[in-house]
Amino acid sequence: MALSARLTMRQGQALVMTPQLLQAIKLLQYSTVELAAFVDEELQRNPLLERADDRPDVEMAPAIDRYADAQNIAAATPEAIPVDAGALSAELGTDVSNAFDADAPPRTPPAERDEAGLSAGAWTGSSGAPYDGEAPHLEAYVAEKITLAESLTRQLATATADPVARLIGQTLIDAIDEAGYLRESCAQAAEKLGAPVERVEAVLAIIQSFEPSGVGARDLAECLAIQLRERDRFDPAMRALVEHLPLLARRDFAALKRICDVDDEDMADMVAELRRLEPRPGRAFGAEPVQPVIADVIIRRASDGGWHVELNADALPRVLVNQTYAARVSRAAGSAADKAFVSECLQNANWLTKSLEQRARTILKVASEIVRQQDAFLEKGVEWLRPLNLRAIADAIGMHESTVSRVTSNKYMATPRGLFEMKYFFTAAIPAGSGGEAHSAEAVRFRIKQMIDQENAREILSDDAIVARLKSANIDIARRTVAKYRESLKIPSSVERRREKTAIARSAV
Repeated sequence: MALSARLTMRQGQALVMTPQLLQAIKLLQYSTVELAAFVDEELQRNPLLERADDRPDVEMAPAIDRYADAQNIAAATPEAIPVDAGALSAELGTDVSNAFDADAPPRTPPAERDEAGLSAGAWTGSSGAPYDGEAPHLEAYVAEKITLAESLTRQLATATADPVARLIGQTLIDAIDEAGYLRESCAQAAEKLGAPVERVEAVLAIIQSFEPSGVGARDLAECLAIQLRERDRFDPAMRALVEHLPLLARRDFAALKRICDVDDEDMADMVAELRRLEPRPGRAFGAEPVQPVIADVIIRRASDGGWHVELNADALPRVLVNQTYAARVSRAAGSAADKAFVSECLQNANWLTKSLEQRARTILKVASEIVRQQDAFLEKGVEWLRPLNLRAIADAIGMHESTVSRVTSNKYMATPRGLFEMKYFFTAAIPAGSGGEAHSAEAVRFRIKQMIDQENAREILSDDAIVARLKSANIDIARRTVAKYRESLKIPSSVERRREKTAIARSAV
């Protein structure tokens, strides 16, 4: 067969992932914090974007009227395009609304002098400048926040004047992690520095005397021992208990009492003493500030007995496209490159506002369907949580599963029963024993926890006994599944629970 080259034309369809489409997909899966950071970057990058809070004179138009292409939006609002995710109505029979306060109340400056005749700057520390609505230089009054390493370095400087000891100590401090534990052996540090191991261990003993108590330990037993020595509680019995922490983790109190040579009362006191210690001494220094979880959707009881679903106004960024400024800059642009830059900024700004609008609409749609599917959970509790998967929601609202998955990632719903991640409502199905309606895995997990919480020292439920009780409640479940759910709830085995509850009962007597 002869080989030859030829040119042919073929017609077909393909999905092209444009940068704008990729941006819309990313916006959909962003959490509240990530979305706020992204919008802040766009506000700094694009001169045609501005926050709605900076334009109290602009009335936020209904979102449904602005959901069009950029040209139509520009014609409807010649000066600015407000992006307000409110006033979106659910299309699934659930009462859905969202109210945004576009016009912030005017800030009223306080009186220059109070009844005693003192000026506002008398207690704020200001120099008598006119009040502009903000406290002057608040950062000057904030205490310095230091790290664990910095705190140890300062204590080392006062603990020894020997430059060699300081060098060794700084090397050891660099090897201490955020929890306060030394993650490098003395032999490794000695080899690195070319110093005797005994000298390194002597410097480590100095570091272990620093605050917080227990810092510089190489394992949990040494950390607890350091703290007990400082409290003068490291007697032979406590030493034996610290040396056998694995038995304590298994709650084998009978073996511990024999090893420590103590009775039930003394053992209970010793365990209580250990629980008062800090297993992570560096917790107060090395931990990053906890980021609060912000609800994206708020669920409230409606007056007609249903559920009122609304977007959290505080969690949604509101940005405007300043069309007046865009037109002015475009007319002033002299070169083709300047005009192209302004045109690109306007196009990106319009696309961002539409993407934010679509994101808000999609989140509200998915949340409304979740509320409709899990109405029994909101009414009666976890036991009534229904089995649910992404496909069920996607089919109900006419979207793809991947879209629902992105929407429910890192999104939270504030309900009358607490704050839940959207993915919490998606649970596997466990079949019913008589072929009835399937049970939710989360509901079964809750039942198992309830059974174990209600047991006493004389009647500890084994996994087989839990299986039997669940089957009597028409829940068909295997023993290994019960064990998996119990372990996921951090509940020990029946043997360990019997030891613990027996010890507690004896100490109470």
